[in-house]
Amino acid sequence: MDMAQPIDPDRLPEATARLEQDVAPGAHPRPGGRQPREKQRGPVTLRRDQAVEGSTTDQRLLDSRGPSDWVHTDPWRVLRIQSEFVEGFGLLAELPAAVSVFGSARTHPEDPEYAVGERIGAALARAGYAVITGGGPGIMEAVNKGCGEAGGVSVGLGIELPFEQHLNDYVDIGLNFRYFFARKTMFVKYAQGFVVLPGGFGTMDELFEALTLVQTGKVTSFPVILFGSAYWSGLIDWLRTTMLGEHKINEVDLDLMHVTDDVEDVVDTIRRHERLRQARG
Repeated sequence: MDMAQPIDPDRLPEATARLEQDVAPGAHPRPGGRQPREKQRGPVTLRRDQAVEGSTTDQRLLDSRGPSDWVHTDPWRVLRIQSEFVEGFGLLAELPAAVSVFGSARTHPEDPEYAVGERIGAALARAGYAVITGGGPGIMEAVNKGCGEAGGVSVGLGIELPFEQHLNDYVDIGLNFRYFFARKTMFVKYAQGFVVLPGGFGTMDELFEALTLVQTGKVTSFPVILFGSAYWSGLIDWLRTTMLGEHKINEVDLDLMHVTDDVEDVVDTIRRHERLRQARG
């Protein structure tokens, strides 16, 4: 096949029409000598009925008169998701060794569990750890408060919810997320372990996410500590009698959780796992 003649930029409309008609070098003509209609959209090739005529990406970028609903489309969401990872990584990269602590947002300050949260936050701070919570009220607030008052770095990672919720006043470093999965990554990536106090569905979600990551080897030497044996005993019994009893997990999987009622045991367990991790390199 003869090479196409050079295109004169001053005759762009005619050149564009010719490009659409030309057969690409090396292409195999279809029976009858006709190529399927084809259109390029960035790296994407569209053919036949998918090759709908329209403006180019640059045209749409430079056209300020277009509709604004594009900010709600999936490609734009990908950029928002990317920005959340960039912001999270940038903000937390220089954080000292930290522990993520979870628990109910519905715990009131007069509840004994609130005082436990304060004690855990303070003990972790005195041991040299920052704390990372969901930044909300209840147990999260208690842990942030205890850590801050003990001189530690108190981090809160909030989430956009249908109802109004702000980062609590005891957060030193705060970041709000639109997407749960981006937020979850930060809880795991920048923590030496999880401490899980009594809580609801959100707490359970974080707990079993962590257990799955440890069970599958995605994270190693990562302690998952359940604080409050009275609260967690029913769940542990169900896991042992039902889930293990029906061979849905292995006996060793139950050892992924450490149940305690002792604040100092929380710190000792995290330190022990940290030493193991350092020994393994």
